Formats: sequence, structure tokens, C-alpha cells
Amino acid sequence: MAQGAKPGEGGQLPGHKVDDVIARLRHSIPGVGLISPPPHHDIYSIEDLAQLIYDLKNVNPQARIAVKLVAEVGVGTVAAGVAKAHADVVLISGDSGGTGASPLSSIKHAGIPWELGLAETQQVLLLNDLRSRIRVQTDGKLQTGRDVVIAALLGAEEFGFATTPLIAMGCIMMRKCHLNTCSVGIATQDPVLRKRFQGQPEHVINFFFFLAEQVRQYMAELGFRTVDEMVGRVDMLDVEPAVDHWKARGLDFSSILYNPPVPSRVARRCIHSQDHGLHGALDHQLVEHSLDALLSLSPLEINLPVRNVHRSVGTMLSGEVARRYGANGLPDETLRIHLNGSAGQSLGAFLAKGITITLEGEANDYVGKGLSGGRVIVFPPRESGFAPEENIIIGNVALYGATSGEAFFNGVAGERFAVRNSGATAVVEGVGDHGCEYMTNGLVLVLGSCGRNFAAGMSGGVAYVFDEKGDFTAERCNLESVDLEPLLEPDDIQTVRGLVTRHLELTGSHRGKWILDHWREAASRFIKVFPHEFKRVLGVSRSERAYVPEQPVAVLAEAGQVQHG
Repeated sequence: MAQGAKPGEGGQLPGHKVDDVIARLRHSIPGVGLISPPPHHDIYSIEDLAQLIYDLKNVNPQARIAVKLVAEVGVGTVAAGVAKAHADVVLISGDSGGTGASPLSSIKHAGIPWELGLAETQQVLLLNDLRSRIRVQTDGKLQTGRDVVIAALLGAEEFGFATTPLIAMGCIMMRKCHLNTCSVGIATQDPVLRKRFQGQPEHVINFFFFLAEQVRQYMAELGFRTVDEMVGRVDMLDVEPAVDHWKARGLDFSSILYNPPVPSRVARRCIHSQDHGLHGALDHQLVEHSLDALLSLSPLEINLPVRNVHRSVGTMLSGEVARRYGANGLPDETLRIHLNGSAGQSLGAFLAKGITITLEGEANDYVGKGLSGGRVIVFPPRESGFAPEENIIIGNVALYGATSGEAFFNGVAGERFAVRNSGATAVVEGVGDHGCEYMTNGLVLVLGSCGRNFAAGMSGGVAYVFDEKGDFTAERCNLESVDLEPLLEPDDIQTVRGLVTRHLELTGSHRGKWILDHWREAASRFIKVFPHEFKRVLGVSRSERAYVPEQPVAVLAEAGQVQHG
């Protein structure tokens, strides 16, 4: 959720550091800068976080899901919410760790020590009887066995180390990691500088051997035989020598060393695992039906009703595909899943290549989150009488972080459509606010109106928008990082027409049919949204050519053109 050394701030990787390897790993374009926004735009509440944990647990039920929080006032309440959201681990991160690329103002002035956040977290979890079902981890410049013992006594079961092992490998903390000029060859992509790296695995191994030995010595002095016995034993901490020192005179440690009076049945450490509620997932049926097809790679069609209590449909099945075939997935259209009804959240999350989900109905938030090569098609019930291009058919945050695959939506999407899309192709008939935010790759075609702040922070990929009302300028689009151009290039025209044709074939879109029937008139209404960064990498100059809106056209309003239902 945040980083201890720079809470509330995002990160930025300059374009000159995004080489071929990093671009491939981040599903971006070499040379294009990458922005990590400070908020996660799919998480605005504990319920949103619970959904993400559920999604991750579905795609890999064996995985441990950890949530990283920052030591700050009130972190205990947030940690309680994380426990209720069924995370397996909560990490409390202190202010003193972090990379040398953190801003100096943050290193000096932001965050608080891990001891304060850890103590508050342990107390709140105990008072709410939540401690027994979640493991607590802490980090933020832990360096010695004494740090580990104090962290355990304050309530931690796991301990994160980064800076000290890095120094054991040769880091000399010049704090210029972001400049690509690391003198000892650790934080750099420069091959000349990387040759200077002298670190050996044995250096780190020796450090942890010595660390463990020091922990054993402290445990022997305190009378503990296992680390589990130490967890939460805050009564074993003595502060008199520190308080007596003239520099610390007057400090009140009572809040940190408070030992909540809880019944003996309330455990002070994690003793049982979370119930993630996977037993009721619709995917158990999908996996059961698909077992033979997964082994033989033979095409299979599945028809099932779906209700809004069925969340993350297709996600567990995608996990099974990934375990067998990795990122390559299955041949296209191997598994065709036809659903009818109202789908719950995260329909098709992390959907693997070779799986096509077609929904006749509607869906909630997070459709196609992390789409990984699969195909999602959503259209209204065929007997419906409303105009799809004027009505919401999927919720907010669709295609968040999608890396590949296709999506076709015969209707309007909610807010934050295709945020951080890095490779998927999508067609939709309208979007809410903040569409294509932080997009780094891929292709989005919007056949209707857009909300405000479209393309904010967009650095890669291309979007095409059908400017029906002639208002897609600074009023709707954030022009800080993109240019708007008319649809003039033959490749662009062919791409847009091909996508509209495919959209009509897959969803029966009335709007798609009207656009194709009136292509000469409609083509002049399309706008190409082209990021500055992408242009720079492609060597395309930012020409004077810009889109100038004309008078709006009466799309789909001509009498007799369209009959819905």
C-alpha cells in the first residue's frame, strides 16, 4: 500500500533506464518512462483490498498474500482491516530503510520508526482478537540481532532485511541509485559499472549466520527457547537505562510498551490460517469441466448461469492454465465459456491466453483486471430494450493493469477504464472519468463519450476516441502527456475500422453497425490520442497537426436507423 521511506509518494523510472529487459518485464516500451502513482487506483477501501486478496488467492491458492503498510499514527486500525480482508501477512514498514533513490525530503522528514507502528498494530490486533489469524512482519533498517529480538517482543514474527545485506554485498550508500552511476555496480544498467560488482552469496550468508547467533544469545539471556515464545512478550522489555539517560529524560514509552489485558484464549501470535472462502467459487465447476481439455488441448465450450455473488470468475481456471503452460497459455479459443446473468466483481481477472469469456448480461467492477492474454466479451441480454451505448454495462476499474489479450464491451464502462493498461486491446462504447490513466502500452478504442481527465499520465500505447459531440479536447482529455490528432494515416484508419468490425461481429453492437454504415462521415470524427513519450521513442515529431472538433453529428438518432431489442 505504501513504502516506509517515502509514504504517500509514487516512483518514476526515467526513460533512459528502461532498457529491453525492464520494458519486457514491465510490459512497456524501451525508452518510455514508467510512473508508479502513489495511490493504487483499484483500492479505495478495505473492501477493495479484500477483493484484490481474493483475486490473488483464486489465481494461486497456495500463495501467501502479504499487505505492506507504513508505520504511522492509526496504522493499527488499517492493519485490523487488512486482517479482516483475509490477508495472510501484514508488513509494518519503518521510515529508515528504502533505496537511495528516495527523495531526501522523505528520508529526513517522512514516516516514523517501525517500533511505533509495530507496537500499535500488535495492540489493536490483540484488542480485536484478530492477531491469531494473521502473521505480522516488520522492516525498516533492521541491522542487528538486538533489533530482531525487540521486534519479536513488540509482536513481529517475521523480519525484513535489505539495506544491511546490500552493504554486505558491497553497497557504499552513495544514494545515487536513480542516476544509473552506481560506483560499485549494484544499482545500474551500465555494463562497464556492473563489472565492478564484487559481491558474493557467501557475504550475505555469513551476515545472517552472525545475526542468528546474536539472536540466540539474547534469547538465552531472556530465557526463551524459540522465537514463537518471544512474540508479543512486551513485558520483557526494559526501558529504565534509556529513560535515565539525560538525552532521553522525560520520554514516555508507556504507549509503546502497553500490554493489552486480553483473555488467555486470545493468542499473541498467528496460530491458524485465514479462511479465504474459495470453496464457493464458480471456478471449481469450470476447472472440473475443463480438466480433459487442459490435458489434451482440445477445444471445449461451457455454458453456465452467473450471479453477482460469483466473484473472480475465470481466475482460478487461469491459475490452472499458468501452472501447466506458463505465460504462453493455451491455443486461441481453446476454452470458450458462455455466461448468462449478472457477474460479480473481477470477472476474468488475470485471464490466461486461450480462454474466452462471453457474458450476456452485465458485470461489476474490475472486469479483466490484470488480463493476461485471454478474451472478455460483454453485451446486454439480447431481449433487452435499452440502448447499450447509453447505459453502463461494466463497473469501475476494468482492465486495470492488463498486460495482453482482448476485451469488447457493448455498452459504457465506469471510471478508471484501462488504467495502467500495458498491452491489452479493448473496445468500449463510452467510459467514465480517468480513462487510460498511466497507460504504457496496448490499444483502446472508445466509440462514445469520455469522462474527465482522459489519458492522464499516459506514456505509451494508443487510444482512439469517437468524438461524437465535438467536446473531446482539454475539457475531457488531460493534454499534459498526449497529443490529439485526426485519423489520417492509412494504418490508423485500417486499425480502427478493423476493430469496429470485430466489435460488431462479437457483440452485435448497434453503434458499431452505424459507424461502419456511415464510415466516410464517422471516420472524420475519430481522434488519435498519441503520448509524447511514445512519439519520442518512435522518432515521430510533434507536428503542428492537431484535431479540430467539428459540429456534433446526430449519431444513432436518425429515424429508423436503429431498433433496439
